[in-house]
Amino acid sequence: MTALKLYNSLTRAKDAFAPIDPRDVRMYVCGPTVYDRAHIGNARPVIVFDLLFRLLRHVYGESHVAYVRNITDVDDKINARAAERGITIRQLTDETAKGFHEDVAALGCLRPTAEPRATEFICRGAGELDMVKLVERLIERGHAYEADGHVLFDVASMPAYGRLARRTLDEMEAGARVEVASYKKGPMDFVLWKPSKADEPAWDSPWGRGRPGWHLECSAMSAALLGEVFDIHGGGIDLIFPHHENEIAQSTCCFGTETMANVWLHNGFLQVEGEKMSKSLGNFVTIRDVLADWPGDIARLAMFSAHYRQPINWTLKSLQEAERTLGQWFDAAAEGAEPRPAPGVVDALADDLNTPRMIAEIHRLKAEGGRKALAGTLGFLGFRPDVFEDWRAARAPKAGLPREEIERLIDARIEARREKNFAEADRIRDELLAGGVVLKDGAAGTSWEVAR
Repeated sequence: MTALKLYNSLTRAKDAFAPIDPRDVRMYVCGPTVYDRAHIGNARPVIVFDLLFRLLRHVYGESHVAYVRNITDVDDKINARAAERGITIRQLTDETAKGFHEDVAALGCLRPTAEPRATEFICRGAGELDMVKLVERLIERGHAYEADGHVLFDVASMPAYGRLARRTLDEMEAGARVEVASYKKGPMDFVLWKPSKADEPAWDSPWGRGRPGWHLECSAMSAALLGEVFDIHGGGIDLIFPHHENEIAQSTCCFGTETMANVWLHNGFLQVEGEKMSKSLGNFVTIRDVLADWPGDIARLAMFSAHYRQPINWTLKSLQEAERTLGQWFDAAAEGAEPRPAPGVVDALADDLNTPRMIAEIHRLKAEGGRKALAGTLGFLGFRPDVFEDWRAARAPKAGLPREEIERLIDARIEARREKNFAEADRIRDELLAGGVVLKDGAAGTSWEVAR
């Protein structure tokens, strides 16, 4: 059996992965809060953990791996957006979840084994673990308290709090930017349950009509579906604190365990053209924006260009390079091969999902003429030749301009605009238009299509 090594944020080391039960490997990843379209930064953990899911299924067997990714459908942002649009909360969350599923499917991602909605795990039947029961148990064990209609986790009751973030309670309190409410015992205490206003979603509880805190949701859903302790917990690096730290606090104090998950994996941040993505900078790019100009397979390969733990710079050039590379791979691959990775690719992925090394291995396969192995590897990784070919055929220039020349002219135009030489940029645009190529400037960069 292939030996996997994964970088564990809890130990700060790349450790050999040893599942609790090789016949039942269990992974939980924090999913979307469904109030708006997912942005390209949200796509990174989806793609990263889809790749890990595929690798685990290859190593341990498809039927022996469970992958749970939740949907948060109760949240203040959801309430505000539904009110702003004049629709019900359920209409908003259903619509947004549907869009998310369409987007990530277009990125070549498999559906998780289970995809629970938070609202389904607030109050369940007798004998079934839910958020209310988890809070009750925390109160009974002396780790939570009721105050002013709220229930809060008593951080001081947990000496190991801060282990994941590698910060002491004193350090966290000194730098805290949290609400210091009068009913809190300590400034770092966080909400497990809070009262709802008349126009907000609410569920019955021993503490009155209300709704759960954000951190509580993942503790309840992961425990209900994967057990009190499971193998892998994943998410973006921005979730280490406070979200994942608070999940660990809730779960370990509730169940009396030393840990919640044995391995914690976190992917790095994403920038757009070297800058932090934000609406104020005009570089906020949704997955749907990218898919309007590029097939999901190209975006998927571009995301693999950097190691998952490192920051990634999302650029037009990276998409163009991914397009060229994927086209070369598909052109060299055999048809109809069974999705199965080449041994060198498995070795690369087994080394903490080393995708740059994986890409080098695929280049080697192509150079050595391994057409069948190349095709099987691409299929295993989620790349679809039919999707790529349909897109490439639709973009084929009718006026005979070679694709390389189109891309050279686009690069020259981008450089001219960067130098504020707008006359030259307009000249290049007109030259391309005369050649039957229409440019589209958008948040995701400059793309092109054949004039209709």
